[in-house]
Amino acid sequence: MVLHLTHLLNLPGVIVDSWDSDENSVCFHLRILAEGMDCPHCSNYTEELHQIRPIVVRDLPACGKDVYLKVPRRQFYCCICQRYITERLKFIDWRRKYTQRYEESIYYQVNNLHIEQVCQQEHLSVAEVKNIVNYLNRRRQNKKRIN
Repeated sequence: MVLHLTHLLNLPGVIVDSWDSDENSVCFHLRILAEGMDCPHCSNYTEELHQIRPIVVRDLPACGKDVYLKVPRRQFYCCICQRYITERLKFIDWRRKYTQRYEESIYYQVNNLHIEQVCQQEHLSVAEVKNIVNYLNRRRQNKKRIN
């Protein structure tokens, strides 16, 4: 466990177990602190781990390097409703490959710079940047409808 890196990342419910880097990027290997989760279907708390499939998500750059997070995507089994449930994390939207704060950063950069500049700075394709912008626009429109 690397405590100072955990504080530096400032992500809820996880700690940095280890990290590795190359000349262009750094990857933090995270561990989730919670032992289990509440089933979204029946509200039963379960710690019965079914499987772990690590995912890699992009986070805000640091010290001129791209930052990636290797996150254990955990799936639990609820013995009450007999369903498999995948844990959701507060800092990554469902089925996204970027942290929420990284997507927000891209969105604001696109509003202030040309999309090509953002692509070059962040080492992303035009399609990836457009996907992030469109996703956040839809999310904001949905929030407006709810309020």
